[in-house]
Amino acid sequence: MDAVAAQQPEIRRAADWFAEAILAGGMVHVFGSGHSRIMVEEMWPRYGSFPGFNPIVELALTFHTPVVGANGQRQAMFLENVPGLAERILRNFDLKPPDAALVVSSSGCNVVSVEMAEGFRARGLKVVAIVSLRHCEASQSRHPRGVKLPDVADLVLDTGAPAGDAMVNVPGLATPVSPGSTVGGCLLVNAVKAEVADRLTRAGRPPKVLTAPALVGGKASEALFEAAYDEHARRMARLYAGLGSDEDSG
Repeated sequence: MDAVAAQQPEIRRAADWFAEAILAGGMVHVFGSGHSRIMVEEMWPRYGSFPGFNPIVELALTFHTPVVGANGQRQAMFLENVPGLAERILRNFDLKPPDAALVVSSSGCNVVSVEMAEGFRARGLKVVAIVSLRHCEASQSRHPRGVKLPDVADLVLDTGAPAGDAMVNVPGLATPVSPGSTVGGCLLVNAVKAEVADRLTRAGRPPKVLTAPALVGGKASEALFEAAYDEHARRMARLYAGLGSDEDSG
């Protein structure tokens, strides 16, 4: 909590960018590979979240619960360091301002996360990165140019996790356990989310928040879900409308 509180100026700045994008009819594109997928889905869609965010989750980079064999962790870790994969992902969307982006990577060193941030920025989007700075500084970049995610982001938020991520030392065990980047990352994305909701509401555009029946009753909850999903669909439609137009005109 202290690490999040210390970053209030950066959190507010990220929220300013994201709210501006949403108010202008754009989207905030959220990407993470591996376990960073958790922060992507924490942002949207779940209780207490609202439209305006586009979760970009590649199953090949995140579906590794079999651990070994088909769709295993070895393949996912290999693919997240393949140059050019990020551009193939981004090719699916017509990305341009007023959109913004959030890229999450604990180490900030894998190729796909760095190239996603570079691809967003090349298209004119402001990019916020969530990393574990101490882990990032202690890690070696896998990118051919040696760059890390903080090097190619407009703003960096730090989860506060230590180098190596794991935080608990067990007597008699040589290596620590219990990683902290997900806890810090979830605190950060929800702090940003709350700030964005405040800005949208003060602008006269209160968001349609996915809300549990326990709070508002079944009918109101269902109405909020349907309205939020419909708004998400309309916002997503813009991302596909212009695909290939430049190629066709050439």
